[in-house]
Amino acid sequence: MASLASAAEEFQFNTDILDLKDQQNLDLGLFSKANFILPGQYNLVVHVNRDSLPETSVDYIAPEDDPKGSVACISPALVAELGLKKQRMNQLAWWHQGNCLDISSIPGMTVRGDLGASALYLNIPQDALEYTASNWDPPSRWDEGISGFLFDYNFNAQTMDYAGPQASDQQLTGNGTAGFNLGAWRLRADWQGQVHKTSGKPSQRQFAWSRYYASRAIPALRAHLSLGENYLDSNLFGSVRYTGASLATSDNMLPPNLRGYAPEVSGVARTNARVLVTQQGRILYDTQVPAGPFRIQDLSDAVSGKLDVRVEEQDGSVQEFQLDTASIPYLSRPGTVRYKVSAGRPSDWEHEPDGPEFASGEFSWGVSNGWSLYGGALGAQDYRSLAVGVGRDLMAFGALAVDVTQSNARLAQIGQRQGKSYRASYSKRFEDYDSQVTFAGYRFSEEDFMTMNDFIEARRSGRLNNQSKEMYTATLSKNFRDQNLSLYFNYNHQTYWNNAPSDRYSLSLSRYFNLGGLKNLGLSLTAYRSQSHGAVDEGAYLSLSLPWGDSGSVSYNSTLNRGSSGHSLSYYDRPDERNSYMLSAGTASDGNTASGYLNHEGSLADVTASASYQAGRYRSAGLAVQGGATLTAEGAALHRITTLGGTRLLLDTNGVAGVPVQGNGASTYSNRFGKAVVADMNSYYRNQASINLDQLADDLEAGRSVTQATLTEGAIGYRRFGIVSGSKGMVRILLPDASPPPFGSGVYNARGQETGIIGEDGLVYLSGMQVGDLMSVQWDGKAQCDFALTEQVNADDPQAQFVCRPLATREIQSPSNP
Repeated sequence: MASLASAAEEFQFNTDILDLKDQQNLDLGLFSKANFILPGQYNLVVHVNRDSLPETSVDYIAPEDDPKGSVACISPALVAELGLKKQRMNQLAWWHQGNCLDISSIPGMTVRGDLGASALYLNIPQDALEYTASNWDPPSRWDEGISGFLFDYNFNAQTMDYAGPQASDQQLTGNGTAGFNLGAWRLRADWQGQVHKTSGKPSQRQFAWSRYYASRAIPALRAHLSLGENYLDSNLFGSVRYTGASLATSDNMLPPNLRGYAPEVSGVARTNARVLVTQQGRILYDTQVPAGPFRIQDLSDAVSGKLDVRVEEQDGSVQEFQLDTASIPYLSRPGTVRYKVSAGRPSDWEHEPDGPEFASGEFSWGVSNGWSLYGGALGAQDYRSLAVGVGRDLMAFGALAVDVTQSNARLAQIGQRQGKSYRASYSKRFEDYDSQVTFAGYRFSEEDFMTMNDFIEARRSGRLNNQSKEMYTATLSKNFRDQNLSLYFNYNHQTYWNNAPSDRYSLSLSRYFNLGGLKNLGLSLTAYRSQSHGAVDEGAYLSLSLPWGDSGSVSYNSTLNRGSSGHSLSYYDRPDERNSYMLSAGTASDGNTASGYLNHEGSLADVTASASYQAGRYRSAGLAVQGGATLTAEGAALHRITTLGGTRLLLDTNGVAGVPVQGNGASTYSNRFGKAVVADMNSYYRNQASINLDQLADDLEAGRSVTQATLTEGAIGYRRFGIVSGSKGMVRILLPDASPPPFGSGVYNARGQETGIIGEDGLVYLSGMQVGDLMSVQWDGKAQCDFALTEQVNADDPQAQFVCRPLATREIQSPSNP
């Protein structure tokens, strides 16, 4: 048992060196052993090497061979979260009737407790642990979170008034997710609605619960299970809305450097605009952007297939185009298999069946170091599809994959259709040249080739629409650091067998430079061209900006579109981390213009307001509000959010309001109940949340200011901070006979937090003092007496004193009349 007691060394103190009046009234027992902790139960944050686990209850037990000592009992439940390798788990030994780990069974492991930091430090040799990264934990440390309700929303309102006989137009749209977490299960319902009013016409109202589903992670399989209404997430067979079940290995469960590609949408807004990204009518992203170039990069990497992008300008014009969310080559690490299995029946927005039952499966197998074999099959009544491909990691030359898909469809109105589709894809990061081809691909489909979605639409309408022929897609980025120049290029080209081709490309250049006495000037140019169904939209945007003040900038902007042009002068400022705004005025070919844009990242919601005006043509305004509500047994809070229904972390500040907390790049404050939610946490990724000590009020004290959490997808995590709230000051504590407690005694509040140590003559500097609190004084290993704070203590009054009564009497005395 000696190997269990890491705090073994005892110290003898020479008390003669202490300049004390009462040399006999000392209690230094707590300091006689290194890191000695009294036997009992403590809530501690467990640190494994450099990583942190959630706060847990840890028992300190006196070993049989050392009744005056104590050792931390590492329970089987805690061991399961340490991330030990399987072979190590099988070699563990236990003591205390199998309830505590014998740390000698893990050579090199040490244990140290620190009550001052409310922490238990476990040092474990790395070769005994599963693979970890600086921002990723093994499945044994994944946290399913707590049960609770959530309601996330995104509302977007716009009003436009046109000059002359044209009509005014008002529109309110909304979408969101309601859900309930129960253990590992995530129950979700997506909704979206619209109210549209045009002068002279009746209002149009729409509302629908667009999707019901349940899902959960299965860590043992590195997979995600989904039941209910879903979209077929396939790199081979496209996207189909269906009702059924799916089981798929999740890239999100892999370390971040092995995860997949998330699509991004780029474009140029001519005015303040609303950008709406949908897929088969389902809203994926809805936001407002200021005039100028925009790039949306926070779409989920689970999105696949074609995306419909709609840019609604405040001058009433609309841009529409499609993007294909092509993925990087489907490669797997050597010896691993990634798979997706789905079964169900296509369904429509009314939750009714819309096609025959089907089953699909696909896989990627890492055959060897560099080679991957992938493929799959999809089968339904009157439709079959089979795909096979091979991928090769070309090391310094990137990664390449080629595949072929064969389809066979039989339609009553059209007849038998059988064809092939060929695809090649490539990606490469050129580190030496500081450039990256995010994705480049080519696909050719024969005239009779049909995807599952083509088959369902033809079955419904009785004719073939938009039969794909050729597709090119590429995204390229390049930095020229010597010239402070960055380049970004995106290109999509699609031809059809029975429709006009569509093209979309955009090119962005930006450069920072100095000119004379002016420093850090920025010059950017964005050009784009979009052609779809015979309609062409093209334009360019030029901006020259220079810093102005501490956080602002002034810019000259020029726009050129088909048939119109404009010039404006803008001022942008971000006065603090929560607010930013832009004011602009200028002239256009058809009238003078003015606009404003304001964004506020509030604790309760993210609010964006905008307004535009053009003389003689129109005036318009927009307002977007996005946020959420989370309700659990541990507390509730309103908060802002970006990913609807996504992962979040509920922070408990021990009932103290107004505590500044931050995490994942966002900051907020605890509400009146001492709760705050940090949203948009990364799933299966080690997230960190902390208290902003620079903004912490003077009467607050944080024993621990940083916490970590690795949460499964959609989880509501929960972490508690030990905040001590109240005044601070020097007081005197005496016993009923007017003698002081022993020197070195500890003073604790009702929550078990140590708030001071008794000095000479009973003087102690206490923190967290609040009227009505009951404080206890401990020596000889236990609480001996207590006293109540019945009046506010003035930190500048050295005469404040309290009588500490034995626990048996518990008499409360006033500090002014002890």
